[in-house]
Amino acid sequence: MAGRYFDDWRIGDRIDHEIRRTVTETDNLLFSTMTHNPQPLHLDVEAAKASEFGQILVNGTFTFALMVGLSVGDTTLGTLVANLGYDKLVMPNPVFIGDTMRAETEVTDLKESRSRPEAGIVTFTHRLYNQRDQITCQCLRMALLKKRPA
Repeated sequence: MAGRYFDDWRIGDRIDHEIRRTVTETDNLLFSTMTHNPQPLHLDVEAAKASEFGQILVNGTFTFALMVGLSVGDTTLGTLVANLGYDKLVMPNPVFIGDTMRAETEVTDLKESRSRPEAGIVTFTHRLYNQRDQITCQCLRMALLKKRPA
């Protein structure tokens, strides 16, 4: 199991996730069509060329999902009870096809669960960067994690 238990986290813990991912045209096309998102900026090369970006923009919800996915192996794999919510989601820079993404996570809050004595809530700040070290996505993720078995 790669994830950490609630007891193993400290505020300020920081992880640079080793897995990186280059975004492909297929990623963007499949995600956009699977989620019924017909935005021309994601699907229409000519419309995208005519935009201020001059090229296809990767679907922002794919970008968000990739950021969280890149973090799971090092944070919550095998220890997650439930994701309780996401907050303060921002996408300050666009993602383009061919960008190589990397993620980092910082623990910003820890709280004992009042309703589940065998679990606690970890607040992660996730950040996703492109190969130019620009932040492309950031959010808070509140995760209910198991405590270490006695």
